[in-house]
Amino acid sequence: MNGGPTAGSTKTIRRRTWLLAALGAAALLVPAVTAGTASAETTWLCKPGLAGDPCESSEVTTVEHADGTTSVEQAQPASNPPIDCFYVYPTVSNQQTANANLNIEPEETQTAVDQASRFSQQCKVYAPMYPQVTLHELEKHEALSPEVTAKAYLGVLSAFVEYLAKYNDGRGFVLIGHSQGALVLKQLIKEKIDPFPELRKQLVSAVLLGGNVLVPKGGIVGGDFRYIPACQSAGQTHCVVAYSSFLKEPPNPSYFGRVESSLLGPTSGEEQADDEVLCVNPALTVQSEGSGALLRYESTTPLPGFTAPPGPTPWVSMPGQYTGECKHVSGASWLQLTYVGPSGDMREKVGEPIGPLWGTHLQDVNVALGNLVAMTAAQSATYQAETFVAQPPAPVESAPAPVLQPAPVLPPAPPAPAALHKAAKAPIHHRRVTHKAKRHVKRRKQKPKKQKRKTARYKP
Repeated sequence: MNGGPTAGSTKTIRRRTWLLAALGAAALLVPAVTAGTASAETTWLCKPGLAGDPCESSEVTTVEHADGTTSVEQAQPASNPPIDCFYVYPTVSNQQTANANLNIEPEETQTAVDQASRFSQQCKVYAPMYPQVTLHELEKHEALSPEVTAKAYLGVLSAFVEYLAKYNDGRGFVLIGHSQGALVLKQLIKEKIDPFPELRKQLVSAVLLGGNVLVPKGGIVGGDFRYIPACQSAGQTHCVVAYSSFLKEPPNPSYFGRVESSLLGPTSGEEQADDEVLCVNPALTVQSEGSGALLRYESTTPLPGFTAPPGPTPWVSMPGQYTGECKHVSGASWLQLTYVGPSGDMREKVGEPIGPLWGTHLQDVNVALGNLVAMTAAQSATYQAETFVAQPPAPVESAPAPVLQPAPVLPPAPPAPAALHKAAKAPIHHRRVTHKAKRHVKRRKQKPKKQKRKTARYKP
């Protein structure tokens, strides 16, 4: 997402804070639902073949190096990628209702460009509009009703059910969500994917950023999900990538990176004692305590109310600027962003425009967007290999049944000579016709009743 808020947008940021707090608490109130609940047809923000699809916009990138030189990267969406991505955008709606309607507005469009469009290099991106809880609803500073929060969740569930029924065709899929989008997808995974082996097999991975996914301390599975583990290598499949980014250790209390969060709702004493917030480092090929180079990508078109880095192309990237390392200190778990650019580096830096409790929440996706897309590519390759091995040998197709046609009508054959006609009816050992045999056959035909007597007198 774009860098920082513009002047006069402080009120909007405060409202976003209240929104996420309510959503975190409300996630506990969303009732269990079945696929039958989802019936309304989805309005798609992104879908293959959609006119003006923001997730298939230009990805041409100006690469800004630390020494001031630049180059151009000619990235573009894949023509027919082998997997899908299902993306749920974060809180962006300024509509004056409790739940947003499904009208596509500049906020949703630009957010899809910022966060989801570069994944189209590796997957077909599907992004539904959904009735998210609006910023306006949070200005009331009142507890959200279960109906409001359930409506947001059911909107995403309905879209996911429609996606599986109409468009998926058995393909592997990646779930991608940030902030409110991550919270909603976390609920969907708990209810509709984690308990079911067949859907777990189709889940290539889940990228849930800024949503405080919980795991047991020192563990990789358990907590929020019973079966789906944290990804431990770049090419691992059927797993979760999750983190919240900070420039330093999260304060205590903090909205992210700590199990107890006033923003994301209450947690039990058992969770606080036994669990921690999951951190998977997208900069590492294999998870460890080390750091890795982050590949930052930013759109040069600003989200309404925010600024964007300038550039001559739709995108800029800033390699060699930050490293990422998962840290676990004093009950906090987070992705540590460390600036490693040289002295005099004029490229725009990552900041904390909405305060230390948030860390670099607005940059969770873009600060490592290149790494996340590369990780998706590796997971896709693994998934294709798994799927190929798991498939039984194709049955040998039998030749199609012949189409019966009426026999052709042939002209009558000319009559055979009398000698050949008689020879054809003679026994095999008489086929060599002699003069005497001819006479014998003629007599048999003329007087069959006296054949024995005459044959007895016949002396060859």
